[in-house]
Amino acid sequence: MTADPQPSTLLTEARALLPGIVAVRREIHRAPEVGIHLPRTQATILRELADLDLAVSVGAGLSSVVAVLQGARPGRTMLLRADMDALPQQEDTGLAFASQEAGVMHACGHDTHTAMLIGAARLLTARRDALAGRVVFMFQPGEEVGGGAERMIGEGLLAPADGPPVDGAFALHIATRHEAGTVHLRPGPQFAAADTLRITVRGRAGHAAAPHKALDPVPVACEIVQALQTMVTRTLGVFEPVVVTVTSLTAGRAYNIIPETAELFGTYRTLSEPSRQAVREGITRVAHGVAAAHGATADVDLVDGYPPLHNDPDFAALVRGAASTVLGPTNVRELPHPTMGGEDFSYVLQRVPGTMAYLGACPAGRTPGAVPDNHSNHVVYEEDALAVGTAVHCAVTEAFLSESAP
Repeated sequence: MTADPQPSTLLTEARALLPGIVAVRREIHRAPEVGIHLPRTQATILRELADLDLAVSVGAGLSSVVAVLQGARPGRTMLLRADMDALPQQEDTGLAFASQEAGVMHACGHDTHTAMLIGAARLLTARRDALAGRVVFMFQPGEEVGGGAERMIGEGLLAPADGPPVDGAFALHIATRHEAGTVHLRPGPQFAAADTLRITVRGRAGHAAAPHKALDPVPVACEIVQALQTMVTRTLGVFEPVVVTVTSLTAGRAYNIIPETAELFGTYRTLSEPSRQAVREGITRVAHGVAAAHGATADVDLVDGYPPLHNDPDFAALVRGAASTVLGPTNVRELPHPTMGGEDFSYVLQRVPGTMAYLGACPAGRTPGAVPDNHSNHVVYEEDALAVGTAVHCAVTEAFLSESAP
């Protein structure tokens, strides 16, 4: 992060809260939970919010927490989101506060997201008298799996029965690929739809010594894998990024038996609904066509995952301006291209204007892009960046609500 000779008031106040933010982050990191039911993480959040003047509620079908801050004057409603869940992988960081749960780790930084949002709740509550409107703090389980955002929306998050609807939304995602304390975003598409494919090729079993008397599904499956890559490059435009990846091919268990079936499993990523539909149709056509050419058949199962995440251009401009005020313009940078990863904050941004931005957290003294990043069992984040994230949450909120102030 480029030196800031005159830190903003928000950043100074956030840095004063940093020891508590880090302590909560480490507590959550030691006790990670996976999925939509995270009782220990939920209890930690409720404890941390208990001394604040917030209207707090919990989810009915998942371990979510929603806390609402009412400003001093009427105005719009701003939503800030943090995801809470961990990943099912063994931690190998060697940190003093490493996961104490075998095979579970906060390898995507959701513990930092939660801690920063708790910090933002404290900071914005202290600045309540300057707020015109409401702030909704969304603590969401089930981002990695389970579609927690969509479930929370179904429980009334964006249009509660006892209050006005949400008008704008913002979230941060930490990443070590960026310099610590910097913010990175772009208008338009930023995350891809994350869908899955499963193709079962059906042939005819037989003896491995007499393949001509069987119908071997293995070479058919291999040909489908290759044909899918050709389909992407020859039927979809180069300016509409698409990824089709087969991650698993399973068939048979014995060296001398041709199996009856071979199964392909993988994912396809797209940035728009038209390309998403084109890929669905292409996968189905290729699998059926290649199988039929060899006298086999193919069953195709395509399962929709999270939709593409699109940042509202006007809201992204507001975020850029607010973050630049806190950090200086050189520390707020535009992403050159989207990522093909998935993000279920997309469900929120389908319904209200908003933006997700990256918060850089490369460890001090290391080179961004040359250290383990999200979903690595070795990922380590620079904790000083959490003060920056907390301040940016607050700056974006105050900028958005000030636009509607009487």
